[in-house]
Amino acid sequence: MKKKEIRIVFEPSGKQVVVGPGKSILEAASKAGVNIRSECGGRGLCGKCKVIIPSKTGLNPLTKNEKSRLTAKEIEKGFRLACLSLVTGEAENVTVIIPEESRLEKRRILIEGFERDVSLEPAIYKVFLEVPKPSLGDVRADAERLLNVLGEKLEISLEVLRKLPTVLRDGNWRVSVTIWNNQRIIDIEAGRSDESYGVAVDLGTSKIIGYLVDLSNGGIIRTATIENPQLVYGEDLVTRISLTIEEKEKLQELHNVLIEGINTIIEELCKKASINPNRIYEMTVVGNTAMHHFFMAIPPKNLALYPYVPAVKYPINIQAKKLNVKLNPSANIHVLPVIAGFVGADAVGDVLATGIYESEKTQLLIDIGTNTEIILGNKKWLIACSCASGPAFEGMHIKHGMKAVSGAIERVWINPKTYEVKYKTIDNKKPIGICGSAMIDILAELWKAKIIDFRGKFKNRINTPRYREINNKPEFVIAWRHETALNEDIVVTQDDIHEIQLAKAAIHTGCAILMKRKNIKKKQIDKILIAGTFGNYLDPVNSKIVGLIPDIPTGKIKFVGNTAGLGAKVVLISKEMRRKAEEISKKTEYLELAADPDFKVEFAHSIYIPHKNIDNFPTAKKYV
Repeated sequence: MKKKEIRIVFEPSGKQVVVGPGKSILEAASKAGVNIRSECGGRGLCGKCKVIIPSKTGLNPLTKNEKSRLTAKEIEKGFRLACLSLVTGEAENVTVIIPEESRLEKRRILIEGFERDVSLEPAIYKVFLEVPKPSLGDVRADAERLLNVLGEKLEISLEVLRKLPTVLRDGNWRVSVTIWNNQRIIDIEAGRSDESYGVAVDLGTSKIIGYLVDLSNGGIIRTATIENPQLVYGEDLVTRISLTIEEKEKLQELHNVLIEGINTIIEELCKKASINPNRIYEMTVVGNTAMHHFFMAIPPKNLALYPYVPAVKYPINIQAKKLNVKLNPSANIHVLPVIAGFVGADAVGDVLATGIYESEKTQLLIDIGTNTEIILGNKKWLIACSCASGPAFEGMHIKHGMKAVSGAIERVWINPKTYEVKYKTIDNKKPIGICGSAMIDILAELWKAKIIDFRGKFKNRINTPRYREINNKPEFVIAWRHETALNEDIVVTQDDIHEIQLAKAAIHTGCAILMKRKNIKKKQIDKILIAGTFGNYLDPVNSKIVGLIPDIPTGKIKFVGNTAGLGAKVVLISKEMRRKAEEISKKTEYLELAADPDFKVEFAHSIYIPHKNIDNFPTAKKYV
């Protein structure tokens, strides 16, 4: 007997989808292409996938987790958690209203960044040939005839062999041949064709960025971005990896949605540039080690288990058709090497794009994202570590936290005398939440105004209505109800402050321990390079005041943008950079931060604002 189907209508978009009984509203939303926030991957833990369902029929009763994460007023208004709301089949239609704060809108993603000059030497090249016609005196096979003209021992892909006889004759024996890495013929076209393109892809935990590149000159033609479609399975990598351990079929599912996302990027790039995807002959890919494994459907289980060993470290070349990536079927996909279990190919891209591996002076590179990679070094040595920082900076566990989307508060200033707040939102819209850059500002501003102490605790006697206690829990109002698009005050709570302290402490601990292992003092650091979208919007002074980064002169702090993606781009256009990437992977020393004997003490000290040893933070000390 066929299962009953239920139509789910999502408002305000009006999108509809049909699902069977037992499916969650979050799963239905994903199927409909409706993006709902779900930082915990649909486990009912974060409480951020709130939706309003006017009808009480057709769904399972409120769960225990929902009752603990929704207020009495919200329950009265019909609020549910999308991940825990299951359709039962008792109603044929269910309408779901997605409030503004639960919508996963397209956020601000940084595409540009520092890019060094490299010599143009792509692995792909095209040659135009005139092939002798066969005759009774010359009955060589078509493939042999072609290879003889080329004068090289090359493989010919099966796709090329299948169309070779037709193309040679359609072109009257004048053809354009595309060759990869002096090893393999991957395409043949009738007549003369000079078009040759490649795509560089940055697989972020929460976003995917694609760069369409003209391989004839190395220039970027178009760019495209999307949210990583894996977000519905969890904002953080550990959640996604755990899913693949609990249910083995989830690995293929996570792989498939990732490939679909990449194909969406490629389709958009080709549409923008009006080119045929068959003319894209190579793709380079960077990402953290978990994304690297998901991309190739390699089980990531051991990345989450001590000693956190990746399945493979060296660079990989694979034909596009084997991964169902919609390029030329014989196109090559080059996946850059990783460094360790939690320092991936994206970190290799960072090092390549910034050139710190050939710097005479010591530099500190910090790529702040959902997972933060830190690399310290110069031309003689490199050392790297990774720390979990991103979930808090991207809104997880923060009451009004969110990603950098339109309406998010991105900058905050607090008057130290009146405690009045000024803020700036993305696109100057009414505020709907607080993104990570503003959380660093808030921490710094609350501390400078002496509203919180060096432990991050609210002081008791603050003469302002912005400070209050709800159920004995202190909070500070950043935006009043009438100012916001939520019809409620946007606040920062004591728990929020603690979460940001933990995140900033993780990053500073990584920096401090790498410096200690190499006996590097602050004055020996020539530059701090801050990479990534989140990092690009940080205030450098406030970052030093809260103890996020070492306190060196502000002029030595440089924001370099999306160097991971641009590292993939330089590898796409330069075989020399491909060789350098492999060298960087091999030569970089990896430090497992949590296993370091000084980790616990340094982390505990780094939780303080700015640090337990304030003497090392002269910028912050001025406000004591």
